[in-house]
Amino acid sequence: MMRERALKGVLVLVGLLFTAAIYPLTMFFRAEAALAMMLSVYATLGILLLMAARNPAAHRSLIAFTAWSSLVHAGVMGTQAYLNIVARGELIGVAVLAVIGVALIVLAPADAVSAPGR
Repeated sequence: MMRERALKGVLVLVGLLFTAAIYPLTMFFRAEAALAMMLSVYATLGILLLMAARNPAAHRSLIAFTAWSSLVHAGVMGTQAYLNIVARGELIGVAVLAVIGVALIVLAPADAVSAPGR
């Protein structure tokens, strides 16, 4: 019961954080097209996470996608920061995405993060 309540809280928190991408999306729409496209994906994911918070067990694959894609995104950003491709300040984003990924994996409903085909 506590685990499900914690998961719902994390889903709402992450959902609100990702949905907040709508605001910068409007600012970067013309200036940086690639960033605007990425923010549109995060804003959409945020809305879906808010919906999933009502019944996490029914949205296992969405939770697993959010967890693993956050970890992969953190890995790519961390590597880019290490290689000086992006600013070191991006490591804050790496930490946030890594925490999101780990929290969702730890709290995910049963079988949500297992390997494909299991």
